[in-house]
Amino acid sequence: MTRMKCMAILSGIAAIVMVMTLGLASAADETEKGQKIVDDMTQVFNNLNADPDMGWFRSNLKRAQGVLIMRQYRAGFIVGASGGRGVMLALDKDTGKWSYPAFYGQGTGSFGFQIGADTSEIALLIMTKKGRDALLTTDVKLGGDISVAAGPVGAGAKAATADVLSFARSKGLYGGVALEGMVIGPQHNMNKAYYSTDVSPLDILVNHKVMNPGADTLVSAVSQVANAKK
Repeated sequence: MTRMKCMAILSGIAAIVMVMTLGLASAADETEKGQKIVDDMTQVFNNLNADPDMGWFRSNLKRAQGVLIMRQYRAGFIVGASGGRGVMLALDKDTGKWSYPAFYGQGTGSFGFQIGADTSEIALLIMTKKGRDALLTTDVKLGGDISVAAGPVGAGAKAATADVLSFARSKGLYGGVALEGMVIGPQHNMNKAYYSTDVSPLDILVNHKVMNPGADTLVSAVSQVANAKK
C-alpha cells in the first residue's frame, strides 16, 4: 500500500471519528439542556406548591389527568409575544403513579393593548382525558383545540369547567395577555436526547417505556403533593 493511500485512509478514519465525536457532543449537550429544564421545572413546581394561594391546586392535583409545568417569558409593546419550555407528567389512574416527564414548548403572539415584560411560573392541570390525549399528539392551541380557564386561587375559590386549568405566578410588569391562543407542542428532539432513544409523548406519559433518574426528584415532588392527606 502506498504512502498516499495510507494517508487517505487515515484521513477518512479521522473524519469519521470527528463526525461521531461531534454527534456525541451534540447529544450530550441536549441531554444536559434537558436536565437543566427538568431541574428548573422542579423548582417551579415547588414554588407553586409553596404559594399559600395555591390550596386548590394542591388539593386537586390527584384529580388531574396530568400536569404541565412551564416557565414562560413574555414581552411586548402593542404586539406581544411569549415563549417557553417545560415538561408534562401524566397520572396513571389505575396505579396512582406519575410518569416521567415529557418535554414541551410553547409560543403565542397577540395584538392589543399591552406593554411590559415578565417571567411567569405556570402549571397547567390537565383535567380531562380529551385534554391529555390532545397533548399526546401534536401542537395544541389552548382555547381552540381544547378549552382553558384560570384555575381557582385563594380561600373559597371554585373551579371553572375546562379541559385545562391554569395556575401562574408572575414576576415583572405586564398587561393584556391571557393563555387563550397559547400553542403547546412536544419537543421531540429533547425527548429523544434525554431518554437516549426515539420516544413519543405516548411512550413516556402513558406507556411508561422510559425513565431517567435525573427526573426522580421531580416525579417524587409531584407524587408527594398529589398523595398528601388533606
